Amino acid sequence: MPSFSVRTTSADPAAIADVTFKALNRHADSRGWLVEIYREDDLDSALHPVMAYVSQTQPGVARGPHEHVDQTDYFAFIGPGDFELLLWDAREGSPSYGLHTRTICGQSNPCAVTIPPGVVHAYRNTSSIPGWVFNGPNRLYAGQGKKEKVDEIRHECDENSPFRIDGGIPHRASA
Repeated sequence: MPSFSVRTTSADPAAIADVTFKALNRHADSRGWLVEIYREDDLDSALHPVMAYVSQTQPGVARGPHEHVDQTDYFAFIGPGDFELLLWDAREGSPSYGLHTRTICGQSNPCAVTIPPGVVHAYRNTSSIPGWVFNGPNRLYAGQGKKEKVDEIRHECDENSPFRIDGGIPHRASA
């Protein structure tokens, strides 16, 4: 990868070209609550999820940073817990190349975020409780029947990576 340096930092993840950020509304009544996290008519058909999973991340733990060559991630942060979402636009030729964003998503700021290929991403649980994240990527993990190479470029274990999560926060090997 060519040399990368952060040009500027923003709190708005949608400041990065092709990243979408959508506030999610919690509809509550006496029975509990409901959050609509995905609608086919809200997303370009090329980005429709082909699988889905929920991950739990322990307090203070980060996942990433990594990026994908072909896959777009569709994350929904609704709680429990809050996460700091970090993005770096590493796509040469992108109008937002070099932009780094940091924002809080989750229980206090429910949202859905699409992250296209070439945008390096990480998130860390900033809560005192385990936090949940939904992901509906547009590609199957390890391809059909889990027989293909995983579409990930991992930066979290590279001591020389320009994509750093400051503060010495422990990370996990997958995001």
